Amino acid sequence: MSQVIEVRLGEYREVNPYDLNNVDCERGDYVIVEVERGSEFGRVISLVNAPSAASAEPKGRGKVLRKATEGDLRQIANNRMKVQDAINICARKINDRKLQMHVVRAEYTFDSSKIIFFFTSEGRVDFRNLVKDLAKVFRVRIELKQIGVRDKAKIMSGYGICGRELCCASYMKGFHALSIRMAKEQGLPLNPTRISGVCGRIKCCMAYEFAVYREFARSLPRLGDKIQTDEGKGRVIALNILKRIVTVDLGEGKIVRTVFAREPAASGAGRRGPVPVPEAEEDSAQDSDSLDSLPADEH
Repeated sequence: MSQVIEVRLGEYREVNPYDLNNVDCERGDYVIVEVERGSEFGRVISLVNAPSAASAEPKGRGKVLRKATEGDLRQIANNRMKVQDAINICARKINDRKLQMHVVRAEYTFDSSKIIFFFTSEGRVDFRNLVKDLAKVFRVRIELKQIGVRDKAKIMSGYGICGRELCCASYMKGFHALSIRMAKEQGLPLNPTRISGVCGRIKCCMAYEFAVYREFARSLPRLGDKIQTDEGKGRVIALNILKRIVTVDLGEGKIVRTVFAREPAASGAGRRGPVPVPEAEEDSAQDSDSLDSLPADEH
């Protein structure tokens, strides 16, 4: 039985599980891990798992060799100092070859035997000749990795409208699937400027409370539904899902608000507030909301 920790390789690469190998380290520490071609540095991003039969050595992954020493940290710092020059040279070579791509970040591997360039592009790019040009300049192996706009935001980091560091840059290990439906079911305005993050895609935080909103909304009418209230029949024009407040237009400028029961009731028993009108009594008007103008999500 072995203990397993999660380590982010290098500065911007993927998170993988590694055998702790009895190395004394904690979350946030830099460690040297075993990889396919030698060793690489990474940062511990998880707590040490308790020993268990399920914590066997991950297949295809290596083990932690040691906690980074002062010499290792100096080597990492020296590599970081060389990165900006590498980015400038790469950008110049891209301009020389008139390639439609933009370099976002770069990093050296721990032993400086390879440079990884992260770039964005609207389409596929044939960069084989660019790789040859860079290899002649740096005399090391070159890897060019195309990333999407969400990965770019994760690498570049920044702050959201909430005032906190971007979730993807601060603690998220990977991206989860997102959809317009998450915003719609949470009663949020379907306005791209309100539900999009700095990357231009739907905010990752849309998924955090989606399950709660969906559960709470099950016993509530939908926008546009006709329901019966104590003051008459009207159409739902607004919802506050968490407070379970339904705003109903009774016609002739009369607007009322009513509160539905806190607990969902499958049969309708025990429900407070208005009663939905059967579909047969509803008008044939359809919801005119259009989602065509909203940004498509990138999975």
